[in-house]
Amino acid sequence: MTRGTLYDGSRLHPRHVRDRQFATVGFGRRGLNPAEVRRFLHRVALDLTALHHDLAQLCAENARMKRALRARQSAWSERRRP
Repeated sequence: MTRGTLYDGSRLHPRHVRDRQFATVGFGRRGLNPAEVRRFLHRVALDLTALHHDLAQLCAENARMKRALRARQSAWSERRRP
C-alpha cells in the first residue's frame, strides 16, 4: 500500500495493516499526521465491523444447517424402523 492511499472499498487485509505507512507531519512538529491515522483506524474499524457481521451470519447459517441435518436424519431413522 502506498502512502496516502484512502479507503477504496476493498476489504482490509493483514498486509495492509502491516505495510501501512503514515506521512509525518510538517516542519517543526514530530510524529505522524493525526488525521491520516484516524482515517486509517476508522477503516480498520469498518472492516472489523463487517467481518464480525459476516461471522455472525455464518454461525447462524451453520446452526440452521445442523438443525436441518438432524431433523432429516431423525426422519430417515423413523422411516427405517419396522
